[in-house]
Amino acid sequence: KCRTGPLDIVFVIDSSRSVRPFEFETMRRFMMDIISNLDVGPNATRVGVIQYSSQVQNIFSLKTFFTRADMERAINGIIPLAQGTMTGLAIQYAMNVAFTTQEGARPLHKGVPRIAIVVTDGRPQDRVTEVATQARNAGIEIYAVGIQRADMNSLRAMASPPLEEHVFLVESFELIQQFAKQFQDKLCGVDMCVDQEHGCQHSCVSTPGSFYCTCNPGYRLNVDGKTCSPIDACADGRHGCQHHCVSVRGSYSCRCRAGYYLSQNKRSCIMIDYCSFGNHSCQHECVSIPNGHYCRCRSGFTLQPDSKSCRATDLCNGVDHGCEFKCVSTEGSYHCVCPEGQQLQADGKTCSKCGAGRVDLVMVIDGSKSVRPQNFELVKQFVNRIVDLLEVSPQGTRVGLVQYSSRVRTEFPLNKYHSADEIKKAVMDVEYMEKGTMTGLALKHMVEHSFSEQEGARPLSHNIPRIGLVFTDGRSQDDISEWARRAKESGIVMFAVGVGKAVEEELRAIASEPVEQHFSYSADFSTMTHLVENFSLNICPEEGKGETEIRSPCECEALVQFQTNTVAILQSLTEKNILWARALAQMTARLEDLEKQIANKK
Repeated sequence: KCRTGPLDIVFVIDSSRSVRPFEFETMRRFMMDIISNLDVGPNATRVGVIQYSSQVQNIFSLKTFFTRADMERAINGIIPLAQGTMTGLAIQYAMNVAFTTQEGARPLHKGVPRIAIVVTDGRPQDRVTEVATQARNAGIEIYAVGIQRADMNSLRAMASPPLEEHVFLVESFELIQQFAKQFQDKLCGVDMCVDQEHGCQHSCVSTPGSFYCTCNPGYRLNVDGKTCSPIDACADGRHGCQHHCVSVRGSYSCRCRAGYYLSQNKRSCIMIDYCSFGNHSCQHECVSIPNGHYCRCRSGFTLQPDSKSCRATDLCNGVDHGCEFKCVSTEGSYHCVCPEGQQLQADGKTCSKCGAGRVDLVMVIDGSKSVRPQNFELVKQFVNRIVDLLEVSPQGTRVGLVQYSSRVRTEFPLNKYHSADEIKKAVMDVEYMEKGTMTGLALKHMVEHSFSEQEGARPLSHNIPRIGLVFTDGRSQDDISEWARRAKESGIVMFAVGVGKAVEEELRAIASEPVEQHFSYSADFSTMTHLVENFSLNICPEEGKGETEIRSPCECEALVQFQTNTVAILQSLTEKNILWARALAQMTARLEDLEKQIANKK
């Protein structure tokens, strides 16, 4: 048996057509004789076999078998390829595949010798010099064994130096078994770890004609190749310890600073919660810190000299509260207030004389059959032009949309969308309902649902105007008077816009006082010019006949802004309709001229 340390050996066997069957049998015997004297195993010598002719076939790799019996069984089952002699291709396969860690070769840094034994009987049909050089440079030691007709120059081109120890020529296949014994001595050699003073501090590993030193677990080999030093497992920074890393004979453990304990993952540290012990006596809050705790008071309170009890603080006098008008202290807190007639802004500090642009607007649009699809698209454009000029936000203007025909459908409530872009997209996605005209039912739905706080209307106490805009093109099929009255009694400012066959009496019943300023009518959808004139700016009631009606100035300004924006939208739509009408008139005139020309020719 070989007394050397572990080896990675791959036999590269020529099975070209020049090797006759009985000759190939002697090559099988050669491999098995060599293997029989090796100490094979996963931690000892590993063996692989490939055969080649015009192609390369892997018989078994370095990771396949670890007993001699399994290896001999696989060798006996080899069927020769009986084609050409591509020796260079076989050496390249050994380098790129057979001696990879994926196929079972030990990593190079472990120092396990990689040995290729090439057995051939002829001249290679491809180039071997270059690929053999690459293999040797990759750390593979090549023994070249030629039999009978083998080319000596090719063998020398393949083998590793010194050539006299790596090149062998056997005169005939009959002599190969005798040669196996001589080759065994060359391969195994003497056990350098036993036969000479190696000087290794921990362990010595023999290789053919040499040896190398290894260290025990937890140590690394020094640059002298003989002595060993403990491995500092903390030095590479990959330990993952949150606080401290302690190296212990090639391994490590994590430790925490004072006031912390190690978590279950054995790497991170958790601060000790001293407050959880229940003996802190803090009146309000206990705050844990490393190695102790301290007491803290809630906002609006001051910690007393005993460092445990708390006393309320007049925050209005002790902090920069930022209130524009007046700060009111409460226990542990404060809030800002505004003078009568002014509103507290969203920042909770400043006051505004008027909530300009802040309204709750619900538009109720007629989706009955008489409107027709193309006109319904104009109505949606009208709605979006209004939205463009509003300051839409949760704190600013909120917009809801209701469509009705024989039934009523909330397209989206006041609290659904918080930006103009969201609303405009939702409007363009509205589908035309068709069928009847139940305007009274729509007004009832608006009063009971659309302006409820559940659907986003702000409380009446906030003095934010509620505006209802009804857009219809025909006579209602139900009674509107009761719910029109209830809408106005509930504080909703009602606007009525009628087109086409809309009934003036119904529009007036819907509109708020003064009626003339809150309803408008147009003969058709494409000409709404005169609607602009009816949207005056005189929404806030004026003094008259010795009586004065008091109304919130903020509500008035918001209504004025809404009406101004609506006027601008109607003007823009009217200008576009005029351009369309002019273009249509020009086309009509040209058609009439063409008809006259045709008639004259006849």
